[in-house]
Amino acid sequence: MDRAPARIRPFLRLARYDRPIGFWLLAIPCWQGLLLANIGGPGLGWPDLELAALLTLGAIAMRGAGCTYNDIVDRDLDARVERTRDRPLAAGTVSLQSAWLFLLAQCLVGFVVLVQLPPIAIGIGLAALALVAAYPFMKRITWWPQAWLGLTFNWGILVAYAAVTGGIDTAAVLLYVSGFFWTLGYDTIYACQDMEDDALVGVRSTARALQGGLHAWLWGFYLAAALLAAAAILVQGPTPWFVGLFALYAYYLFDQIRRTDPDKGAACLAVFKSNQITGLLLTGALFLACII
Repeated sequence: MDRAPARIRPFLRLARYDRPIGFWLLAIPCWQGLLLANIGGPGLGWPDLELAALLTLGAIAMRGAGCTYNDIVDRDLDARVERTRDRPLAAGTVSLQSAWLFLLAQCLVGFVVLVQLPPIAIGIGLAALALVAAYPFMKRITWWPQAWLGLTFNWGILVAYAAVTGGIDTAAVLLYVSGFFWTLGYDTIYACQDMEDDALVGVRSTARALQGGLHAWLWGFYLAAALLAAAAILVQGPTPWFVGLFALYAYYLFDQIRRTDPDKGAACLAVFKSNQITGLLLTGALFLACII
């Protein structure tokens, strides 16, 4: 970021290229859907690497677009919150018109990627636009905006699965709902950083709504995530070789709860970022179930 030309640095920050965890958390569900589809299905064996590359590029483009759109909608709120007041639109280093043009450019990249996929996957991908468009407004109207993010961030599972199999079945739905609960958990932890500022400006979150029993709720979210992920794999009838990595995934998932202290924002951010490893461990378990 610091080596980039000064003129484009604000745009890179607008798309959060300085915070790559979001790209991982959007790309990982795509890879998981792709691998799940190859367990005992028409893509039996090694996954299509060209398709994996397309899905990765699409995740990068659309995560940047989503962040840009979110900052356009939230620019006034961001200016009133300590953690977000230096974002380019809130700080005035990028104009609103330039932000809209940058958003359009990123969406065009995502669209070019999408049209490379089979028609069924294109249709499913386009359906996600409604989720993306509504997300920034959820914190204003519901205490559960993290649930909406869970629906949005894991949509790549359905797109990738349908691109391989030509449709969506029980296994895909189970993994998608697993991802929903995973995101609900980690984004609740992330939102703990902003509870005081959110209360001042009237922003709602599950962190604020559930703070009285936060750890119990996290246990529920992550238990559902682990059980549903296991069910998704077992429905496909894999060999048992995936169990070791799956157990490690479950350990990392539940260990987040122990390490979460809602009164320590920096610690919550570190726990949130550790979901890159958690997600990759489940991806590894799916890969083993796919190729062995």
